[in-house]
Amino acid sequence: MRGRVAALLCTTALITGCSIGPRYLRPSLTTPDGYRGQLGGPEATSLADLPWWEVFRDQPLTELMQEALQNNYDLRTAAARVEEARALAGVTRGQFLPQVEYQGGAGQAHSASQLFGQIPRGETRDAFLGAFHLAWELDIWGRIRHSYEASVAELFGSEEFRRGVVLTLVSEVAQAYFELRELDLELEIAQRTVASFQRTLDLFTRRLQLGVASKLEVARAEAALAATAATIPNLERFIVAKENQLSVLLGRAPGPIPRGVSLVEELPPPEIPVGLPSQLLERRPDIREAEQALRAANAQVGVAQAGFFPSLGLTGLRGGASEELKNIVEGGASIWSIAGSLAGPLFRGGQILETYRATKAQWEQTKLQYEQTVLKALQEVSNAITDRQKLAEAQQEQARTVTALQESVRLSTLRYTGGFANYFEVIEAQQQLFPAENILAQTRRDQLIAIVRLYKALGGGWALYTEPPALPPPWYQTIP
Repeated sequence: MRGRVAALLCTTALITGCSIGPRYLRPSLTTPDGYRGQLGGPEATSLADLPWWEVFRDQPLTELMQEALQNNYDLRTAAARVEEARALAGVTRGQFLPQVEYQGGAGQAHSASQLFGQIPRGETRDAFLGAFHLAWELDIWGRIRHSYEASVAELFGSEEFRRGVVLTLVSEVAQAYFELRELDLELEIAQRTVASFQRTLDLFTRRLQLGVASKLEVARAEAALAATAATIPNLERFIVAKENQLSVLLGRAPGPIPRGVSLVEELPPPEIPVGLPSQLLERRPDIREAEQALRAANAQVGVAQAGFFPSLGLTGLRGGASEELKNIVEGGASIWSIAGSLAGPLFRGGQILETYRATKAQWEQTKLQYEQTVLKALQEVSNAITDRQKLAEAQQEQARTVTALQESVRLSTLRYTGGFANYFEVIEAQQQLFPAENILAQTRRDQLIAIVRLYKALGGGWALYTEPPALPPPWYQTIP
């Protein structure tokens, strides 16, 4: 008998290799040879190859990024999501193994009740049962295998989602940091401009006292001073809000944020290669996550196909049943059984076919989403390249504007004190300089943010996460 059981198990093990279902192949995509706006020819190296702390050599910024990677709540939530996906993959993998359960029971039967044999009328007898049940679904058509393949793809997809959160978090910290430094610079400009307007007001006031100026000059200078001074509280309010935003990204209560070099001293990397468009498929977390979703959808098609075929399983029972408990414990009333089962659909009103069609449609949707994700990635890289180039040009012209206006303020002040110009030239020159300096500060900020967005668009830091996530451990290692 044992030989026949062993032969049956060997046969079924060979049969399980005959699974059905589509084999996953990455969709064929035609990527351009280079990005739109990319200067020069194709480059093998890329800005994305650098770790984030080498893109901007600002030690306080690096420390803020490291703190965010340790404490940010979105990232910690994403890590928990990976652990959940790993556990669910382990649940699916457990279906490959036989499922064993135990059963026990104790009771009494009276009169002509049928319980483990005919009981004479008018008698009451005890009944005890203890047994182990075994059920094993033989994965002939690959239903379990494809389910496990889908769960593993979901695990890998959750890891890519976590990598995407890391990249987004690093980018958000860098962007908020540069926005904060720009607000600091605007505050410095406003304070410097207030001091300049105060000197002009003092000059006009002295001339009024000497009788060589009018009250109108003093009133205009005082209005210009007050208008500029009114921007300082708003800037201080924006600075606090930006520090609070950074504090939340760092996973801590709102508070002050340490600064590094000023925005004027913060220089982007001199050479920024962007690499090849085909590299995005291997680097960008959102593209890799979309491909894992496609792999999972492909496996679900195999699960749906297996629904057309019958399932084959083995069931077994080993235990004891007796009117005496000691017989079960000592093995004197043993029972056992082993059987094979075959169950399959015969008529379900087209449910299985429609389920298969729905699964195929879901696969098609996922495929289109994957292709669209690639196109959006190419768009983001091209936009970031263009932003960097054009903002550099705008920064040069705006710097010329500020230099010219600074000279205009100096000359108009000299002309006014020498009696060759009226007060309006001085006020106008100062009023033109203040917004021009703010625009230059904002342009410098946008230049740095363009580098951050380019780094993110290229899937920066991908080399830090080259190892795939670990699959769920064997069942005997999961017991605490």
